[in-house]
Amino acid sequence: MKIVRIIGVPEHFNLPWHLAMEDDAFKDRGIQLEWTDIPEGTGKMTQMLQNNEADLGVILTEGLVKSISQGNPAKIVQEYVSSPLLWGIHVDANSERNSISELKNDKVAISRMGSGSHLMAYINAQNQGWDTKNLEFEIINNLDGAVDNLSGGSNAYFMWEHFTTKPLVDNGTFKHLGDCPTPWPCFVIAGSDAFLKENPGATAHILEVINTYTSEFKQIPSIDRTLSNRYEQKLEDIREWLSKTTWGQNQLSEDTLREVQSRLFDLNLVDEVKPSRTFIWG
Repeated sequence: MKIVRIIGVPEHFNLPWHLAMEDDAFKDRGIQLEWTDIPEGTGKMTQMLQNNEADLGVILTEGLVKSISQGNPAKIVQEYVSSPLLWGIHVDANSERNSISELKNDKVAISRMGSGSHLMAYINAQNQGWDTKNLEFEIINNLDGAVDNLSGGSNAYFMWEHFTTKPLVDNGTFKHLGDCPTPWPCFVIAGSDAFLKENPGATAHILEVINTYTSEFKQIPSIDRTLSNRYEQKLEDIREWLSKTTWGQNQLSEDTLREVQSRLFDLNLVDEVKPSRTFIWG
């Protein structure tokens, strides 16, 4: 049995992996998939791939592209979620601010540098016409850290996946000011160069299994109720999220890769736009 270490965020996007593991679908291919939840998100996961603490990861596209561009020996194996991620923009519930435009001079609470919450703060600022050189950040590690930071009077704003943070809006912890969708497919499956070079067959088997599960995921009877129960979300929120979410089974396109790099380059977050072979497995 081949042991494969895989990492991802503890969010509803990744339920297909857990269902496949519960069905022993990977074991049937001779693979022992060992999943670890990483609540800190993309910045932590890219670091774990680089440090050989994981073999594969389900990671935000822009964060992985930035990390590989800066020398992380990893590759994009394929798309995982082909629809955009809806980044909710939040402040403390007691804040007097009621619009995104009022955040122009405020600090941003982010999980860590190089994370999705860090990179999307630049995208949002650019969308708003703000000078991105003026952005200042406070590191909060994860969602719990954001609650402590914003509730503690930091006056920062915080960007995180809309539906994951919705319960904190509903219970009066955060105020939701709006959304900033990613301009590209949001999640990719990534692998370290060392693992991919030594295990092309196992990687192909893993992709066959997960692609079967993601392509059939929305047709699973009562999958909305399963998601609602497992992730403690309102059923109507899960149904809205499902209507907006599409899983992909193909490699990230060169056009998309060029668009992500160009946007990061414009924001001075990478030094150059590199050829696709730098990023793409196979």
